[in-house]
Amino acid sequence: MGDKRFLITGGSQGIGAAIVEAARAAGNEVVFTGRNEELIGRVASETGAHGIKADVSVGEDNARTVEACREHMGGLDVLVNNAGYGYMAPIGEVDMDSMKTMFDTNVFGLVDLTNRVVPLMKEQGQGDIVNIASTSGIRGHANGTAYSASKWAVRGISQCWQTELRPHDIRVISVCPSEVQTAWGGRAGRNNPKKLYASDIADAILSTLSANRRALWPEFAVFATNPWSEG
Repeated sequence: MGDKRFLITGGSQGIGAAIVEAARAAGNEVVFTGRNEELIGRVASETGAHGIKADVSVGEDNARTVEACREHMGGLDVLVNNAGYGYMAPIGEVDMDSMKTMFDTNVFGLVDLTNRVVPLMKEQGQGDIVNIASTSGIRGHANGTAYSASKWAVRGISQCWQTELRPHDIRVISVCPSEVQTAWGGRAGRNNPKKLYASDIADAILSTLSANRRALWPEFAVFATNPWSEG
């Protein structure tokens, strides 16, 4: 699928950067967003993608992002809603302001940007929307009240959009990665070769998008085969 126009949020590091790299390697045009100018510049230089500094929780930034897609690619065919982060706290200690701020990115920003993109996809008669949820949105875990709730929301939103957008030939895919070795949550150096890498998630997404347009995977999870093995 080397002739598509991608918009990837949170594309300056981790899973997002891996998706940018994979999409560009397949010959696609890519616009991506991030909040760290140094990281944006590095990914843009390494991949040839067009990076812009933008925060999905800010409506004005989302409007500017869509306009950048029009300017640099003439529109877009694939939206990957990847931007997000985690806030963890046990119940009894959840800081409500922190939870609301996280929802501004993980949920409300995702909806706002997609709200601006869908009219373009309807006009052209097709498109793909990939929402990055999490296995934390499939099964809750200790300290996950806020984060898991945000990813359950992404899964539910995806199901609503599938119902609304399939008649317009717009596929909506919810992806639920298990633990991936990135700097997520500020942790680095997790180099267990048995666990998932960001490139594994990117490869799974590109493979799914390459299916014939009559086929839709509404949702899939990605797990490491044997992350507990020491051999």
